[in-house]
Amino acid sequence: MNFKEHLESLDIFRRVGKIADEMGMETYVVGGYVRDLILKRPCKDIDFVCVGSGIALAQKVADSFEEHVPLSVFKNFGTANIRLNDWEVEFVGARRESYRHDSRKPIVEDGTLQEDQERRDFTINAMAISVNAHNFGELIDPFDGLGDIKRKTIKTPTDPILTFSDDPLRMMRAIRFAAQLHFDIEPDTFLAIVHDAHRLQIVSAERIMDELNKIIMTAKPSYGFKLLFVSKLLQQFFPELVELQGVDSVGDKSHKDNFYHTLQVLDNISAMTDNLWLRWAAIMHDIAKPATKRFNQKVGWTFHGHEDKGARMVPGIFRRMKLPMDERMKYVQKLVRLHLRPIALVSDKVTDSAIRRLLFDAGDDVNDLMTLCRADITSKNNNKVQRFLANFDKVEKKLVEVEEKDQVRNFQPPVSGEEIMEIFDLKPSRIVGDLKEEIKEAILEGQIQNNKAEALELLYKLANQKGLKKQH
Repeated sequence: MNFKEHLESLDIFRRVGKIADEMGMETYVVGGYVRDLILKRPCKDIDFVCVGSGIALAQKVADSFEEHVPLSVFKNFGTANIRLNDWEVEFVGARRESYRHDSRKPIVEDGTLQEDQERRDFTINAMAISVNAHNFGELIDPFDGLGDIKRKTIKTPTDPILTFSDDPLRMMRAIRFAAQLHFDIEPDTFLAIVHDAHRLQIVSAERIMDELNKIIMTAKPSYGFKLLFVSKLLQQFFPELVELQGVDSVGDKSHKDNFYHTLQVLDNISAMTDNLWLRWAAIMHDIAKPATKRFNQKVGWTFHGHEDKGARMVPGIFRRMKLPMDERMKYVQKLVRLHLRPIALVSDKVTDSAIRRLLFDAGDDVNDLMTLCRADITSKNNNKVQRFLANFDKVEKKLVEVEEKDQVRNFQPPVSGEEIMEIFDLKPSRIVGDLKEEIKEAILEGQIQNNKAEALELLYKLANQKGLKKQH
């Protein structure tokens, strides 16, 4: 690859090189930008390393533009960055790092380019291209990162035990890069992850989740999860998922391995959607199966109620993992709770009432729920899969028909609690809630239409039975 030609084609590289020469400063573009340039992947983050003050270089570069360029300086880290349209450009001085055993925060000192490359996590991220005039476009690759890209290999530039012990988050990053790039992890590097997996405990949940979510968002997340499982990293932060692994047998009756089933569901759904939280619903949909597993001599293994227990487990897992405790968590919880409901509606004898209830309970998430249900079909028997999918086609058709007719998705009862209190001169009380609930149930059961006139007619009838007199 002609790096010089590429760098010359972009103003930022020519500009930084010219200013670096004026300042007498060795300067290189490093890391992810170089890696992605070789891999022909899009990258909007450019990292420059200079032997000297990165902040001083960033200031000069920002000042060189006629228009105002936003400059952010982080003195504590010795870094600065500028934004150029949709480019994020960071400047840092070359440095060497050392670590204490109980912290992943490095002790930083000024260093040479080679020391800066040695401290990098992987060989594919330790390459640099010079922007100085005398060797503009020259690749500096002391650890054969280029060769590892050709070999599709993740490998540390120095002793992997030391690399991961210093900063255990790098173990998650190794698996994330392997999953994103479809690379293998070099054997000694992988053995070091296994050896140091317990060190992940000193890393914050937020940083672990940041890497995990990137793994979840890859084209085939099961690959990353299998690496996490085999390396024992998954056991450090997601024991509930690990517990799904394994098969129990009594006589000739066995259940499927719910860990690998879950990974297949995750891959299936990832082929259909880029919605991170719908992918999380796939991860969590069977999470309570170990807790609900029972053996019945007649029917074999059962997992009754795993959808309800799973939904109750979601908030605790999200809280521990420092995942968002907001509408996104409630969305995952809802889909876990409802994921078996559409399967029960495949019969031709299913009532409109059952369809109305699903529409009411799922609300605007009903289409995502159906996507999850389709992803949940993991049989190796293709005829069986096609039969299930055809059944879900029927359910979706019924959902559309009933919604068009009854409009119950997200509906609010046509008579509010405030109106009931005003009509019968009531204070907030249980009887008001009961009346509202009975009207809602009547609509869902199809006893009355979802409109105000029929709702009021039923209200007066119910109130009369309870001895309530209309006041207004």
